[in-house]
Amino acid sequence: MSGSLAGKEAIAALRQVTSSFDGAEERQGQIDMSHAIAESLASGRSIIVQAGTGTGKSLGYLVPAILSGETAVVATATKALQDQLNSNDLPLLEKHLGIPFTWAVVKGRSNYACLQRINERADKSAQLEFEETSDRVNKEIDELIAWSKKTKTGDFEELPRIPSDRAKQAISVSTDECPGKSRCPVGANCFAERARDAASTANVVVVNIALYGAHIASSGNILPEHKIVIFDEAHQLESSLSDAVGIQLTNGRVSSFASSVRRVIADPMVTNRLEELGLRFSGAIGPHVGNRLQRPLPSSIVENMSLIRIEVATIINALRELKTDNEPTQQRIYRAQTQGTRLTESLDIALGSFEGYVAYVEGSEERPILRITPLHIGEVLATNVWNEHTAVLTSATVPHSMPERVGLPLDGTEVLTVDSPFDYEKNSILYCSRFFPEVKSPEYKEFLYDEMEALMTAAGGRTLALFTSNAAMYAAIDAMRERVPFPILGPKDYPRQTLIDMFNADEPTCIFASQGFFQGVDFPGRTLSLVILDKLPFPTPTDPLLEARRDAIGRDKSFGEIDLPMAATSLAQAAGRLIRTDTDRGVVAVFDSRLATAKYKWTLINAMPPMNKTRERPVVEQFLRDITQD
Repeated sequence: MSGSLAGKEAIAALRQVTSSFDGAEERQGQIDMSHAIAESLASGRSIIVQAGTGTGKSLGYLVPAILSGETAVVATATKALQDQLNSNDLPLLEKHLGIPFTWAVVKGRSNYACLQRINERADKSAQLEFEETSDRVNKEIDELIAWSKKTKTGDFEELPRIPSDRAKQAISVSTDECPGKSRCPVGANCFAERARDAASTANVVVVNIALYGAHIASSGNILPEHKIVIFDEAHQLESSLSDAVGIQLTNGRVSSFASSVRRVIADPMVTNRLEELGLRFSGAIGPHVGNRLQRPLPSSIVENMSLIRIEVATIINALRELKTDNEPTQQRIYRAQTQGTRLTESLDIALGSFEGYVAYVEGSEERPILRITPLHIGEVLATNVWNEHTAVLTSATVPHSMPERVGLPLDGTEVLTVDSPFDYEKNSILYCSRFFPEVKSPEYKEFLYDEMEALMTAAGGRTLALFTSNAAMYAAIDAMRERVPFPILGPKDYPRQTLIDMFNADEPTCIFASQGFFQGVDFPGRTLSLVILDKLPFPTPTDPLLEARRDAIGRDKSFGEIDLPMAATSLAQAAGRLIRTDTDRGVVAVFDSRLATAKYKWTLINAMPPMNKTRERPVVEQFLRDITQD
């Protein structure tokens, strides 16, 4: 099909779908987006679409992808969007598009109940040792086993409440443990394999970006063959795939392998040495938390990894020698072998030269994590994605440096910007105080709390306050609870979803949060009128991976190519929490004078929605009072 014809068909199909909505209004941006994507897919050219909030980008890319007749994988950064596609958008298209198609959602193995683990728990004769669990956890496990006999998907997400990690781990397996469908007696009925089987014949496959990264790392062995890949929330592509494609080594991985071995080898001498080495490895990397490691790695780390490598190889050989006619025991042996083999593969990478990768330690000194991550994810993507698939990258915010950062050649890529249909200038204000002190000055904190008190009072609560550090967030929670009469909720008070539900249910309620609420949360309507940012969200200067990337491109260019685009993207995402429907109104207040005075201020401001702008607090207070009284 020619590009022009594909574009026209996409527009006609999209109009057919959207006309089925009550009170439907045509969105020109959505039409432009769908038309451009259809033409790109027809010509085999990748496309980047920056689509403002309210565009309806999910339908904008799903309609042309389905019409293309090719298998399309949609990779999202957040679970919320994955659920929206599966529960809302795709069922809507199934009902109104007029073209038959199928879709499937695929998740990592640990998201599903493992029937083999469940069978093993019932076979006491084959059970050497299970981890000690409390009566409460055992009751949870029994409930999960009962549920597993009724569920069609085995996906823990369908449970009415989230089970504890201990209970989930008792009846599930990680990717590192699973020996695969062909070596498992219940492989034909495996929930994870059923999801993959459904995906193998689906027109649309929905995954998260991390699983797509695992697909790349497995040389394409997880997801079905596909011509089209769509990255939604593409501004997170570099960070999400860097984590997924890299490796991590922890004492926990070593200890988990030892636990698997103990289930089939009763002699504690076999695993005691391994667990001791795991603790020594943790002690060797702990002092380096927050730091990049240069090659060659410190001798203490190399020595410990080498000893673990030898011990794991010895245990794998011992596992191969085990003979049993008991099927559950044989499966435990397979799982331990698989886990040991994958641990060995990670150790081999860490002990090698790992050219093009960065080694660093994160976590805490008590629970450190050694990560080895690609310096430039673009090289991995160029080889495994851009050269193999037609790609659609879309987000409400696409930093100018993103194509280069992810290795997408602009000379073969279409670029489209679609404005939001919302009237930001009429319905919202961007406020940065005329008199605010610099963020490092001694007076800053008192000015911050005074401004917050004034604006929160004018808004009648209804505030989402976002902070660039946990310390600043908790200090503000304590201070503002003394200053304003509205309920203020923080991350320590309730689980994330409970916070969201409570905020939506009670207009005066406020949430104080950090990076986790900059994106992926929706508060439409009167429940949110004021978004506060304490500081510009620049990345941490000492982040070891970013330090390595800064060094690679040169410190003179790194601010403009790395730090500024990341800050602009985070700022735009945070501001995007405010206006979610065409009737929403409110204020984004940034209490950082650099937004008004720095030479790079327009890069930040232009990345945000086109709000009305002021530096006068009385203007903002009156606007908020008007909203409250309406």
